[in-house]
Amino acid sequence: MSDLLSPPSEDVFKRFTATSLDALLAEQSITPEEQSLALFHRCAAEVPAYRQFLQTRQVNPDAIGSYAAFQTLPLMDKTSYMRAYPLPARCFGGSLNGTDRVAVSSGSTGQPTFWPRSAADELAVAVRFEQVFRDSFQAHQRRTLAVVCFALGNWVGGLFTTSCCWQLARKGYPLMVATPGNNKAEIFRIVRELAGHFDQTVLLGYPPFVKDVLDAGIAEGINWADYQTKLVFAGEVFSEEWRSLLGQRIGSQSPCFDSASLYGTADGGVLGNETPFSIAIRRWLAHHPDAARSLFGESRLPTLVQYDPSNRFFESHDGTLVVSGDNGVPLLRYHIADKGGLLSFKAMRKFLQAHGVGGMSELGLEEGFQPRNLPFVYVFGRADFTVSYYGANIYPENITVGLEQPELMAWLTGKFVLETTETPDGDKYLHIAVELLPNINPEAVSVPAIAASVRVQLLRLNSEFANYTPLERQLPHVSLCAFADPAYFPVGVKHRYTRG
Repeated sequence: MSDLLSPPSEDVFKRFTATSLDALLAEQSITPEEQSLALFHRCAAEVPAYRQFLQTRQVNPDAIGSYAAFQTLPLMDKTSYMRAYPLPARCFGGSLNGTDRVAVSSGSTGQPTFWPRSAADELAVAVRFEQVFRDSFQAHQRRTLAVVCFALGNWVGGLFTTSCCWQLARKGYPLMVATPGNNKAEIFRIVRELAGHFDQTVLLGYPPFVKDVLDAGIAEGINWADYQTKLVFAGEVFSEEWRSLLGQRIGSQSPCFDSASLYGTADGGVLGNETPFSIAIRRWLAHHPDAARSLFGESRLPTLVQYDPSNRFFESHDGTLVVSGDNGVPLLRYHIADKGGLLSFKAMRKFLQAHGVGGMSELGLEEGFQPRNLPFVYVFGRADFTVSYYGANIYPENITVGLEQPELMAWLTGKFVLETTETPDGDKYLHIAVELLPNINPEAVSVPAIAASVRVQLLRLNSEFANYTPLERQLPHVSLCAFADPAYFPVGVKHRYTRG
């Protein structure tokens, strides 16, 4: 057993519990750039897969002595790195012995990717939860019931969230964590039995599922405002109108403080979090579309969060995001395929001032409000043609298998457009527009058969879809389009299988 790695030092847990949030965010002996460079050299020396990854690309680690040189390193991604090397080789020491838990994410073919990590790895992520619970919900002063509504099991959301919340309770927050997962009946039972004993209740889950919980709870007689309900989201971009809609359900009087979204991935953990300041900016931008377009380059609003560059270091690459960070499988310039960009805190303040926002009150915050001096990352969603639905990444390949069944191909060309759409009441559903073969009469086509076939294959191929999406939301809405329909299948242009 002498070759086993030592467990994490208890000192790292003591440091987390004994150090205030302000101090944790302020501690920085070296710059984030220097920290990323140091992580690179450690990985080049101690991670066998990364050492081989560099060798095959003729990179000499000794030549990487500055941040400018670091920026020339090859990007790693799932194809070129995660699937190219054995899992233990991607860990420090070439062994899984330093990790004690694992999360799973679905791949485009249904082949899962495993992400091992240790309890100590979660402490850095727990700081993101602490930011939300302390800065937004004042949970250090209020007895709080945290109800984890993410799916439980090997998937990253539920147990990761639970573990981080437990760390906050260990730190002294008056916090009780309940773990019903995505079982609405169990969520309601917990709320009815326990919420009355606390000053506030926090529901943590994927945005559309949280809305389902709120709506179904109201139908069952739960008055969410009675429990001073707060909301934590992850996994999907949503509009400020949608946030306001849910705010009405919970009786929110402070939209910038009553909810927060986390930006996270299975591979990197929670990378950033909404803050009252970022939410206030986003709500202002929602009412100033020209300013939003000049800032983000698009007419749609991305998720806007702040992040700690000493914890997860971001770079921008051709309009997509690259991240580096220590983890069970350390990431060095890892291309996470999310479309987005970066803004420094100073650049954001300068932008707001240039557009006439001189003080906090103009953003709907108290004039004396002091935001944390942290940079911003904005995220439109996946750049690799996936669609996020109830937190599950749904790939065009999953849909293709459902459509390419012999009984369906007599009607269909196989081309489709996958998107998520909202009802007027803000409920999300999965919509698939499919192209008919020439001269096919739509009345002869069975839309229920198409929808059922797609659902069967999604459940078979995509474990995230099977475990994240409520049963009543799993059947997609299918619409039939004539051959070469100009709205979805125009002739002469490259076909896109998804819409953002």
